[in-house]
Amino acid sequence: MTQDTHVPPPRRPLTLRDVSEASGVSEMTVSRVLRNRGDVSSATREKVLAAAKRLGYVPNKIAGALASQRVNLVAVIIPSLSNLVFPEVMDGIVSVLEDTGLQPVLGVTHYRPDREEQVLYEMLSWRPSGVIIAGLEHTGPSRAMLQSAGIPVVEIMDADGEPIDAMVGISHRRAGRMMAQAIADAGYRRIGFMGTKMPLDHRARKRFEGFTEALAKAGMEVAGRSFYEGGSGLSKGREMTADMLNKVPDLDFLYYSSDMIAAGGLLELAERGIETPGEIGLAGFNGLPLLNGLPRRIATMDACRREIGEAAAQIIARRAGGAPASAEDRVVMTPKLDPGETLLR
Repeated sequence: MTQDTHVPPPRRPLTLRDVSEASGVSEMTVSRVLRNRGDVSSATREKVLAAAKRLGYVPNKIAGALASQRVNLVAVIIPSLSNLVFPEVMDGIVSVLEDTGLQPVLGVTHYRPDREEQVLYEMLSWRPSGVIIAGLEHTGPSRAMLQSAGIPVVEIMDADGEPIDAMVGISHRRAGRMMAQAIADAGYRRIGFMGTKMPLDHRARKRFEGFTEALAKAGMEVAGRSFYEGGSGLSKGREMTADMLNKVPDLDFLYYSSDMIAAGGLLELAERGIETPGEIGLAGFNGLPLLNGLPRRIATMDACRREIGEAAAQIIARRAGGAPASAEDRVVMTPKLDPGETLLR
């Protein structure tokens, strides 16, 4: 585990005055627009809302004496509840926060940038003590809200990029390179890849980029590839594997973007009587303990999920307690390759 030495500058929360100055409208009128109260022209309303969105200003829903304070909530924003990766992250977060007085509150984006904007807007309006959010890629409005919130923000699961504030994750490009090198070292040469469509799954995209870069250095390229939308599961893995083997029958290795579809692939190979890893090797990603009961232990990569949740929560707790931002707030963990029983050694 390594730490970035860069310390972000301190930030202050935006106020009505900031929106007033940016829009050229009085603070009272800004307040009316943002509370949807009073008679304000549509042109003025659009001007105020555009300035607020550009700045990343989020109205404060805490009224009266509490208006200048934070509540003891930590916004945790993840892309999916059906993906088995994120419950372990949440376990790590909860295990740290349960003795701090801070309470995690969950928001789900379904990998949709517009949904992330909506979730952030609603959560930040309650003035939480911190935000833990999956990924480093966000829309302009989402970034503006996070940058202007005046609270600790920890982006998790990824270390391939520049965070807004704090960061805890692994390098997915490195994970892809590590797996490609292990496959090449084992003597496999005809490799098929199966995974999620990547425009919105940035971490899967980065793993694939690292994977193909390392293969190219070894003088190889992906011989077949297939991408899917929606949730991953055993049936999806079986379906994709059958289709891949029909289209590219001379493959000797199958690499999947997740363990769940890799498990489906293993079952499909077994039904076809294809010996693994001798005839066709196989690997996934995530190191899901749920799959330990399969006939063969799948080669995979441990993405440090619980450790990421714990480290992110520790940063939030420390900063919410008054500690300043520091180099310790940027943590890069090392993925661990497990060859299992589906990768020749």
